[in-house]
Parts: sequence; structure tokens; C-alpha cells
Amino acid sequence: MLKRFLSYYSPYKRLFILDMGAAVLGSLLSILFPQLTRELLRTYIPNHNWSMLMTVFGIMLGIYVVQTLCTYIRVRWGHQLGVFMESDMRQDLFGHLQRLSFRYFDKTKTGHLMSRITNDLFMITETAHHGPEDLLISIVVIIGAYAVMFMNNVPLALVSIIPLPIMLFFGVHYGRKLKAGFREVRSTVADVNSVVENSIQGVREVQSFTSEGYEKQKFKQVNTIFQNARSNQYRVMARYESTMLLFRELYYFTTVAGGAVLIYLGKVPVYDLVAFILYVGVVLPPIDRLIHFTEQLQQGMAAFERFVEVMDIQSDINDRPDAVDLNVTEGAIRFDHVHFRYGSDGETVLAGIDIEITGGSTVAIVGESGAGKSTLVSLVPRFYEPVEGRILIDGQDIGKVKKASLRKQIGFVQQNVFLFDGTIRENLKYGKGDATDEEMYDALEKANLSTFIRSLPSGLDTEVGERGTRLSGGQKQRISIARVFLKNPRLLIFDEATSSLDTESEYQIQDAFKRLASGRTAIVIAHRLTTVRDADIIYVLADGAIVESGDHDSLIAANGQYAKLYRNQELR
Repeated sequence: MLKRFLSYYSPYKRLFILDMGAAVLGSLLSILFPQLTRELLRTYIPNHNWSMLMTVFGIMLGIYVVQTLCTYIRVRWGHQLGVFMESDMRQDLFGHLQRLSFRYFDKTKTGHLMSRITNDLFMITETAHHGPEDLLISIVVIIGAYAVMFMNNVPLALVSIIPLPIMLFFGVHYGRKLKAGFREVRSTVADVNSVVENSIQGVREVQSFTSEGYEKQKFKQVNTIFQNARSNQYRVMARYESTMLLFRELYYFTTVAGGAVLIYLGKVPVYDLVAFILYVGVVLPPIDRLIHFTEQLQQGMAAFERFVEVMDIQSDINDRPDAVDLNVTEGAIRFDHVHFRYGSDGETVLAGIDIEITGGSTVAIVGESGAGKSTLVSLVPRFYEPVEGRILIDGQDIGKVKKASLRKQIGFVQQNVFLFDGTIRENLKYGKGDATDEEMYDALEKANLSTFIRSLPSGLDTEVGERGTRLSGGQKQRISIARVFLKNPRLLIFDEATSSLDTESEYQIQDAFKRLASGRTAIVIAHRLTTVRDADIIYVLADGAIVESGDHDSLIAANGQYAKLYRNQELR
């Protein structure tokens, strides 16, 4: 764990050395001030040595100037070191999330991931920057100051050092309790984020069902858990900080009282006591830093553990070492005795699916809701892997080809189209990153949306809003189709693309799809069976198995499951 944490310092060794160098120099200079004061009181003032007095004053001013410069370097470039490391970690985490399979996201709350990417990484950065710096400053100042103090006066140094071990032991002891508290708080704040995110994303449903009260109650539950976690954390912190304050005051008291007694006994001169009181002021901040370091280290390592938890999760869908690029010639697809279930102990969703799809043909998958249609087509791009059986494209087992080469050959249009917050142009470039305006408008023309986009004041630079909220459902789907035109894949998957549209939008999308499907292999899923009447072959899926297949006319004539579904829709 520690080795992985330290590896993020490697690219910024020079910056780290600069930060630590400034910390050491500033710490050493802080030790000089009490000693210079001692010499003023011991030698130069009693001897009326004016020139040395002025020299010492000049040295003191020089020390202040250099310390100021060291502080600037630590604050400016030390924090920059933390920023660079945070950026690297966030980039690594984001890149890792992009590689994980759908199974991981199916069971992980988005709010928990957002907490790791934002809050946890910020805390890790604070530890990465302040941790080594605070530890080094504390060690240099405490050891350096006491080395000088013992050289000046051993009895008084022994008296003043008495509270230190107790303070350090107490800080480390409570640091463990603080770690548990911080971990609990970070876990509960992730739950709060998750509830807030779901509520905001579903605000239309919440308000349309007048479920605001239910949402408030649901939020109150997680918010109360978070409140209790924070209260427990602050209870531990209150004990810690109040006791530490007592120890700091006792540190001053022990030094002053012990020094006064030793002066009374004639064993310590007054200038040594003055210097020691100044040294207490020099040593206390590093002690606070050291104690804070133990607290911050607990927070930072707890956050880093959560970071590593995600980074150590392996995708269950990976390219084999001997994987090759997919070579699509005709676009024939074959499902060979495919079985599937979600999770190792989940119910079987697909059982023994055998389908032959001729290259360049259009095949429809129909069935009741929950029959497994969307799951079936999700296996083709390897969003999920079959638990048994295999899928072949032009005779090539897709489990043995590179995922990227497979997915480049597949165009996916779904009912719930996701548009990214940004412009129409930016969303279209997901189909082809270097597409020209001419290519984009050509794709939009084929998708029956060019006229509408050209009529907008900003055209392709029109903002679509978060998740495409400024566009209608039909417009979003046609943008999705235009993206596929730009991608120009050999295989198409049209997943329930018209089940929630008005008649006009459905007609325009069906017309666009016919253009898109021309010369390509297409798999279509639709609740409206009228949209798949022209399919070359229709497969009827029920309870995870194929129960019928044929063209529209033959299935109607067979008067089976398909005919029943078709008649039920006509009666609606």
C-alpha cells in the first residue's frame, strides 16, 4: 500500500526535493532565534557590545527574510506537488473506471464513485503534500531544538522534556480512533451523494408523482446516519484537541515552574530560562504538526485505501493475450447455445439461445417485457459475457477478438439515448472524432434532422443540456442515429428505439433506420411490432428462450406467441 502511494511522487522528485529543502532550511533557522536571544542576554547586552548587538539584529532580520521565502516555496510549490499528484490519481482512477465492465456499474452506486474521485482524492492530496513536510519539520525542529537545549542546560532540558512522550503517545492513540471515524464519515457521505444524485436525476418523476415527501424522508434517513457519524467523529476530536491543549499549557508550565525553581536554587541563569521559554514556542508548533500528521495520515490512508479498492477491481471482460482484431466480411452473427445470468448466483436470464443471422439481413427480437431481449443484444458488443456458449461473427468467436475492434464494428441505438452535456457537434464526434461539418450535416440529413439543426441559431454548436434535456426524445434518437452514420459500422443494434415516440417521430426514425440498415447486418428490438413487419426473420423470446421464429406472415399464420402479441397490440 505504502509503495503504491510513494510511486506517485516519482514524476515530481525535483519538486519534492525543493519542498523538503525549504522545509528543512526554514526549520533550522527557527532554532537559531532563541539561541541568538540567549547570547544577547548572556553576553552582548551585559558587555554593552553595540556592534555585536547590531550584527545579531541584522542576522535576525535576515533569518526572517529567508524563512519568509521558505514559507512561500512550501505553500506555493508544495501544494502544487499535491495538485499534480491528485491529478495523476484522478486520471488513473477515471481511466480505470472506463475499463471496468457493466457488471461493476450495475452493482455500484454512482455517488460512491463520485466521492472517491472528489472527496477522497482531495484528502489523499493533503496527506501527500503536508504529510512528509510536517513529519520532516517536526523531526528537524524537535531534535535540533533539544540538542541545543541540552547543550545549554541539561537539568532544565530534562525538566522541559517530561510532557513530550505523553503528548505523542496520546496523539498516536487517538489517531487510531480518528481513522475509524473518518472512514465511517466518508462511507456515509457517499451514501448521501448517491441519494442526492438519484433524486436530482429523477426530479421529473418525483414531481410528476408528487413524491417529494417520500424523497425527503429517504434523504432524512441517510442524512441522519451521516449526522451521527459526524457527531461521533467530533466527539473523538473534542477529547483529543481539549486534552492536547491541556498538554501544551502543561508544557509551558513545566518549563517555567522547573526553571524558576532551578533559578531559585542557583543552578540555572535567567537567560537560559528565557531561551527555553522561547524554545517551547519553537517546539510546540512542530509537536502540533506531528500530532496533526498522525490524524491526517489516518484520513489520507483511509481515503487511499478506498482509492486502491477501486483500482484493484479487475474487469471480468478482458482481451486474451492472443486476442486478434475482428475481421468482418459479410457480417453474419451466430448465437451458439448461449446461456446468461447476472451474477454467479443470479437467476438464468437466457437459456440455450441458438440464432443464425445472415450477413446483411435485418433480424427482429420480440417478446414480453423482461423476456431478455436487451440482455441478448448486450452480449454482442461484449458488455457482458455468456456463462455458457459462444457468439460468432463471420465464424470468429467474439471472446477471442479484441474488444475495441469488435465494438468499432457495432452501431448501438437505444431507446434511452444518452447525450453528453455539451453541443450537438461534440455529441456527434463520438461517432467520428475528426468528422467535418459537411460530414456531420450529411449524417444528420440521413437521420432526418438536418433541417432542424440548420434552423437553430447556433446550429451544430447548440447546447443539448445535461443528458440532452433541451431536445425531444425523437431528436435525441435521430442524433444517436447520425452518430452511427458517422461511425459507419458493419453491424447495427436497434434496441427498443421507437417504443416511446409519437407517430411522426417514429416514422422519421424508421425511415432513417432503413437507410442506416441498408447493406448492414441489423438486430432490431421493438415493443411496437408494426415496426418489425419487414424484418427478414423474427425471433420470439419468452422466459429467456427462443419459442418461435419466422417472418411476419408465417408467424401470424402459425397463430402462436407472436400472433398473440401482435393482436394484443392492435386492440390497444
